[in-house]
Amino acid sequence: MPKNKVTFGLDKVHIAFYDEDSTTQPAWGAPIPIPGAVRWTPEAQGEQSEFYADNTKYYVATSNNGYTGELELALVPDDILAKMLGWIIDENGMLVEVSDATPKKFALLGQVQGDQKNRRFVYYDCQADRPAKERQTKGESVEVATDVLNLTVSPIELGGRTVVKGDLELNETNTAAYNAFFDSVYTPKFTNVTTGGAEA
Repeated sequence: MPKNKVTFGLDKVHIAFYDEDSTTQPAWGAPIPIPGAVRWTPEAQGEQSEFYADNTKYYVATSNNGYTGELELALVPDDILAKMLGWIIDENGMLVEVSDATPKKFALLGQVQGDQKNRRFVYYDCQADRPAKERQTKGESVEVATDVLNLTVSPIELGGRTVVKGDLELNETNTAAYNAFFDSVYTPKFTNVTTGGAEA
């Protein structure tokens, strides 16, 4: 199959909440589709340490502390927001922001388009802050007020390795995994893996 030269766009955003009853490795519930994806802007978090010897930068070590970023959506459904942030929906359906709420962790799944094929992604350990939403009067034209969630993505241990995210593109051998990507949270398979282009 041809490989992508560029990627663009964002769609098929899903949220899969962490299964707190799991007694083995981390597990998630079924991914829930959230329509209206606008943008996802992850920024890498970590530090770089440098050691100088022989009058040059002799050794460089970097740490991977995950990502922080903004997830912008047309509208986050109240039931998703309540579960994500630990808020309450009362008997009349009002979404109530609770000051001492405990947020619930989740996996973030989605898809970006490519010039040849789409790429699907999953960030495994996400936590959201309260969304920012601007309210303003309607003028001559309608401006949509979107929901912006600030997310923190942390490393998580899966299969004996510490991982942050995964990207999957369709190829000759992974059709089943690719087609089922949004049915459940895909966890990496570490047999016959490649590291830096060589089998590990």
